[in-house]
Amino acid sequence: MTAPKITAPKDDYLIRPDPHDPRLTERVSGIDQTGGRIETSVTVERALTIFLNSQEIVTAMTINDHPEYLALGYLINQNMLKPDDVVTSVDYDEDLAVVVVRTKRKTNYEKKLKKKVQTSGCAQGTVFGDLMEALENVRLPPAELRTSWLYALTHKINTTPSLYLEAGAIHGCVLAVEDRPLVYMEDVGRHNAVDKIAGWMFKHRMPAADKIFYTTGRLTSEMVIKTVRMGIPILISRSGFTAWGVELARKANLTLIGRARGKRFIALAGEDRIVFDQDLAYVAEEGAKHRRKAAVHDE
Repeated sequence: MTAPKITAPKDDYLIRPDPHDPRLTERVSGIDQTGGRIETSVTVERALTIFLNSQEIVTAMTINDHPEYLALGYLINQNMLKPDDVVTSVDYDEDLAVVVVRTKRKTNYEKKLKKKVQTSGCAQGTVFGDLMEALENVRLPPAELRTSWLYALTHKINTTPSLYLEAGAIHGCVLAVEDRPLVYMEDVGRHNAVDKIAGWMFKHRMPAADKIFYTTGRLTSEMVIKTVRMGIPILISRSGFTAWGVELARKANLTLIGRARGKRFIALAGEDRIVFDQDLAYVAEEGAKHRRKAAVHDE
């Protein structure tokens, strides 16, 4: 399958959140700090069980808007599905809350399922012990990140209607090229959002060398590992870093940018890809409406 042509208008997404999808939020009543009655939207999470051929792999809590992409991406990022694997079918049963990925290659990951390391990620974030070995052979391509792209991109993402702005309690990830966001996924766990983008890229054979990855979540070791495994050379977050995340990014020559809010950002790895072409006098600070939780030092 060839990569899809990017033919949508420059200011539009190929996939974006639908905060008005009735399956994804519920209205719940309660009281506020004054004791007054209120009604608010809350995010709905559901269990989804992923099978690879006849083997049950994991049950994840997810908003379940793109179960097929989530299943493919999870298996790819856990090194169970190989880049050259032939997927013969991806079947989703909504009633059973099960998605089955079938491959031409026979698979058996019983031993691997016993050998896993629990990580700090939300929901079902895990890194299997041999993922670090897989990183040894990854060589990220040369790339460029213009600061004008970064500021335009983060502004576009922050002002896009989303489940976060509708109900909160959710993470977002975006696949972009230059200053244009292409695919915007949200989920209750940031790793689910990453996996859905990885699954979309795998299904459509989307090249990664010229892409930028944006996340609202922390720049942890697993976030770095997944970005590197996808072959994307630039990772941006509005949140902060962990020491191991920075160390792995430096080893892989991944451009790692965190605390990207308004005019501000910090780069702790791969700084040579950054081109400072934006006059900061023309960059607006982030509006209060679109702020998410901030680090203590940013208050």
